[in-house]
Amino acid sequence: MHGLAAWQDDGPLYPALMETPLLQVRNLKKYFPIQRGVFAQTVGHVRAVDDVSFDLGVGRSLGLVGESGSGKTTAGRCLLRLIEPTSGNIHFDGTDFSGLSRNQLRPWRRQMQMIFQDPYSSLNARHTIGSAIAEPMLQHGLSKNKAEARDKTVALLERVGLGAEHLNHYPHQFSGGQRQRIGIARALAVEPRMIVCDEAVSALDVSVQAQVLNVLMDLQDELQMSYVFIAHDLAVVAHVCHDVAVMYLGEIVEQGPVEHIYKNPMHPYTQALLSAIPPDYPGQKRQRIRLAGDTPSPMEPSSAERFIKRFPDHQDAFTGGPITMHDLGDGHFVRCARPDILQQMATALQAT
Repeated sequence: MHGLAAWQDDGPLYPALMETPLLQVRNLKKYFPIQRGVFAQTVGHVRAVDDVSFDLGVGRSLGLVGESGSGKTTAGRCLLRLIEPTSGNIHFDGTDFSGLSRNQLRPWRRQMQMIFQDPYSSLNARHTIGSAIAEPMLQHGLSKNKAEARDKTVALLERVGLGAEHLNHYPHQFSGGQRQRIGIARALAVEPRMIVCDEAVSALDVSVQAQVLNVLMDLQDELQMSYVFIAHDLAVVAHVCHDVAVMYLGEIVEQGPVEHIYKNPMHPYTQALLSAIPPDYPGQKRQRIRLAGDTPSPMEPSSAERFIKRFPDHQDAFTGGPITMHDLGDGHFVRCARPDILQQMATALQAT
């Protein structure tokens, strides 16, 4: 078994990624200060993202999953520096842009886009849909003129289930699901290499979800596009993503290839999440696992107490040593103190 030291070199985390990953994240942290009193003194911090590390290969998808408040969206926004990380390193295509100024970062913006969770606030109410999608093409020189930009805009709208008749409509004229599809078309307009999808299909009907997911997967095949797919629907993640990282209170507690995590979840938190989805994925159990104990405060530093309070039956796996990420082989990592105990308990669970 290997500890956290195995994560801190410059090579890929996953042995399957022989080439340099498109995105490398190391020790990413985002702490929000808690201020009280007349003079707004800082009395503590909410550890929204707490020492997160992962890789994303070219043409691959990484799913970030976890319950509300686990830090998924905050991590996604930090990747694009929509909010500034507290610390950590973010390398995109070999360049560390975590320390770049806003002017230096501007050329990279086209290569990294985001599909936002809220389709109502992510569109400018004063711009028509045609203008919102075509403008970035013109700004980045991806279209020679307005006519070409219009043709590309129509093609993008058709790919997400809309059409040319919607070009001159405003956001308030669309439903929530339609707005989300427009947000997806806008993100694709500048031909990015990576898209952070923050609950990109959660507002869509099931039939439209399948249509949009197929569009994203087709684009990945055609353009070798990479996705960070933030979602609470683990069935969608299993369908779309190559790798998955499970977040709990700002930390990644388990990550690796989807087939390994879904068939053999080691961490009790991962087991509980997977037990909530229908048993359509091979090896998925039907027995519902309900978490015991109280959810610890995100203000508390990372320690064994974070896990023991929530998973009292697994106390031995989180005591007797430092809580670190352990390599189980084939790119499967789990955060605990005693992976051998987790392995025994996971085996016993599968046997029931």
